Amino acid sequence: MLAFNALTIAAGLHASFAFAGDCPADQVAEDGMKPGAMMPKGVTDSVLKTIDLSSKGDAWKGSMLRMRKLVVEPGGVVPWHSHDMRPANILIASGSITEYRSTCKVPILHKAGEVTAEFGHLSHWWKNNGKVRAVLYSSDILSPEMHDDNAAM
Repeated sequence: MLAFNALTIAAGLHASFAFAGDCPADQVAEDGMKPGAMMPKGVTDSVLKTIDLSSKGDAWKGSMLRMRKLVVEPGGVVPWHSHDMRPANILIASGSITEYRSTCKVPILHKAGEVTAEFGHLSHWWKNNGKVRAVLYSSDILSPEMHDDNAAM
């Protein structure tokens, strides 16, 4: 009976938590979070490498695959931006960072070792609420019209 009770409690706890770095299912919403910080603060954004995808056919003409390293100091901010036209995967390499996502009613904490996908009808901003710098690696696809958009974090 004790084992059954422990299992029941564990199952109930699991249902109330999201997977690491995800919005809890009961907090998903179309306009869950309003626009936040609009200016970068305490963040460095370095392009590590780009690949011109034009050789892959007409659909890719002028598109670039880009890899960046972002270092976000404690209290630092990656400002509000959209991913309607720029899919990205973000790896949190060290530290932690909180995401304020348009599709979630609550902030999402991302910890070292986690990866989050950003694509579609999504806008968000990030803040390092921790005491150590957060290091993120971002891999994204830039359409031709976005090549000079340095503000698109």
